[in-house]
Amino acid sequence: MRVLKILILLLLVATIVVFGGFHYWQKQLDAPIALDETTIYEVPPGAAFTQVVHDLESRGIIEAAWPYRILARVAPKATQGIRAGEFEIEPGMNGRQLIAHLSSDQVVTYRLTVPEGWTFKQMRRLLDQAPKLEHRTSEMSDEEIMTALGHEGTHPEGQFFPDTYRYHKGVADLELLQRAFDRMQQTLNAVWNERDDDLPIDSPYQALILASLIERETGVPAERKEIAGVFTRRLEKGMRLQTDPTVIYGMGDSYVGNITRADLQRQTAYNTYVIEGLPPTPIAMPGRGALEAAVHPADGDTLYFVAKGDGSHQFSRTLQEHNAAVRRYILNRD
Repeated sequence: MRVLKILILLLLVATIVVFGGFHYWQKQLDAPIALDETTIYEVPPGAAFTQVVHDLESRGIIEAAWPYRILARVAPKATQGIRAGEFEIEPGMNGRQLIAHLSSDQVVTYRLTVPEGWTFKQMRRLLDQAPKLEHRTSEMSDEEIMTALGHEGTHPEGQFFPDTYRYHKGVADLELLQRAFDRMQQTLNAVWNERDDDLPIDSPYQALILASLIERETGVPAERKEIAGVFTRRLEKGMRLQTDPTVIYGMGDSYVGNITRADLQRQTAYNTYVIEGLPPTPIAMPGRGALEAAVHPADGDTLYFVAKGDGSHQFSRTLQEHNAAVRRYILNRD
């Protein structure tokens, strides 16, 4: 009888110990982590769960690693989904929430914004300066980049869609370029398939070139189709486009902010004051608005336009009207 009492007592003590230990373990997992402010924590590729919790302990983010090691033994599925990447850890999270967060797809993302009207050269500079990217293209030529993207021999200008792209640490710049390239092809093809009839352009690439001229000529969305109408009518009449952005693009690094009369007469492949029709390639990256304007030009009879100095343009039907507008807005003569 005495032995039975002892066994019951021992069992009771063991139950209390186990229950108390279980309660303490659960309390450790439910306790808030030791952070006063949001912290970015990176899980290295291939890191095991135990490595991660020991690192969290050493950084003072969690008080101890042992509750998590026990969790890995008793509930392995709960700890097998740890993902590599950067995570924002918020104050007030408890241990369970922390593990769930590190197992989610909510990695820290960065944004890269490519403005409409930028050149490929500007986009490359932006990529080189972007934080957390894997920079593979920094030492590559434009030709090597296009080859790496699977488009050997394709001129890069205008081929990448200007937009905001999200990425996480370790993504290669080539991946962002591929996404921007694919987006441009999809957008261009969609716009081209809805084009007006009887346009003086006969391919999506010519639409891309024309859209790049429209993009560089105006920052006023409401003017895009009017400018497209001017270019379209000039192409139909066999008139030179005579658009300054093509002169600037053809000058390359020699352009320092001003265009002289000699620059307008300079023989380059892009100078639409001296060449007939469109330049050989786009001169910038057009957005969807410019692409749509290129294939849906406004009706009308204007053939000229001049900058008014406020970002907008004065449109004219005749050379006489245009010269008067030039005197007013460029030469400041009434």
